[in-house]
Amino acid sequence: MSYESIRVTRDGPLLTITLNRPERLNAMAPEMADEIGLAFYDLGDARAVLITGEGKGFCSGADLSARGDSSVVTGKGGSHKALNNHYNPAISHLIRASVPVICAVNGPAAGVGCSLALAADFTIAAKSAYFLQAFVNIGLVPDGGSTWLLTRAIGRARATRMMMLGEKISGSQAEEWGLIYKCVDDADLMDEARALATKLANGPTIAYAQMKRNIATALDTNLQMVMLAEAEAQRVAGATSDAMEGGMAFLQKRKPAFKGE
Repeated sequence: MSYESIRVTRDGPLLTITLNRPERLNAMAPEMADEIGLAFYDLGDARAVLITGEGKGFCSGADLSARGDSSVVTGKGGSHKALNNHYNPAISHLIRASVPVICAVNGPAAGVGCSLALAADFTIAAKSAYFLQAFVNIGLVPDGGSTWLLTRAIGRARATRMMMLGEKISGSQAEEWGLIYKCVDDADLMDEARALATKLANGPTIAYAQMKRNIATALDTNLQMVMLAEAEAQRVAGATSDAMEGGMAFLQKRKPAFKGE
């Protein structure tokens, strides 16, 4: 499949999506959001996904002007349609993906770009990167799932600070707050991200999928429902070849060779 706004490459079980509009700091036009969704539909045998940005930015936010749509600032409802038809589905693909998703944030992650970064299972940021909810500066509200993602990741007070004050949160501060997995030197970002993504791509894929489902359940329900979900997930994971391999490797005191099945 060919893409115009993103670049998709495969390296064994790892699929890498690179946002590819560097002249706009990878601002996400509706077309880019759609292409991200298509890339997740076309995972094939990929067992992990790594997302990053080309050039100096990760994603500077939504770019409705790509279709000449000024309604984002005129209040004519275009942003509402764009969110429901393009941006929200793209974010949902990350959250619901059956494989681990890693975001390597190499620069500004603003607006829906911040949502995209935080929707991943693991977010690694360069020290020069930052996270920004800039909506308040133009009289709008956070979107793309940011309200849900931020509040659960860093709590009400810090989420309110980011959203209502529109402050830039550095990669280092984001790690300190627990907003992201890790902050590293710029020069080390892609090596660290690829190493993590490769490790996950060679892990017990079905078990990862069940973990992701249970984490989502835990965020939205009670302990009893979570324990029921865990029991069902353990039934599914326990029937896999990877579980048998893991058990044998433990008994034989060797590293397991998982195949994702």
